Amino acid sequence: MFNNILIAHDGSEGAFKALSFALDLAHHHQLPLRMLMVEEIPEFPASIDEVVEEKRELDFRFKPVVERAQQLAALKQVKLDVEIVSGHAVRTIADFVKEHGIDLLVIGFFGHSALYERIIGGTADRLVRLAPCSVTVVK
Repeated sequence: MFNNILIAHDGSEGAFKALSFALDLAHHHQLPLRMLMVEEIPEFPASIDEVVEEKRELDFRFKPVVERAQQLAALKQVKLDVEIVSGHAVRTIADFVKEHGIDLLVIGFFGHSALYERIIGGTADRLVRLAPCSVTVVK
């Protein structure tokens, strides 16, 4: 049914729940799993130093996430390929899905307040609308 599964991971516990689901699915179907992490760099940085510092902080934050994900994948006997890219999360993930022929996108759900959801909208909601493939949202 699925040949190319992607987990979009932001380092949250909700994303780790989604990773566990995706690893189980990949293991069941004997497939490798791809994991994408997006470093959200400021769209209008004041200086190049701001971008460099933001990138350094994100690299530091994502390192333990990648290590934990690799450990979980090893336990489930799933090959996990990790990519960390910079950009706006929703747009970058949707573009990655298109460019790499992803069949299934797995994402975690992070609940915001009802007001936030009405005004800003959630990343999960936007990915469900924009991704050109099936999307599983894990709560």
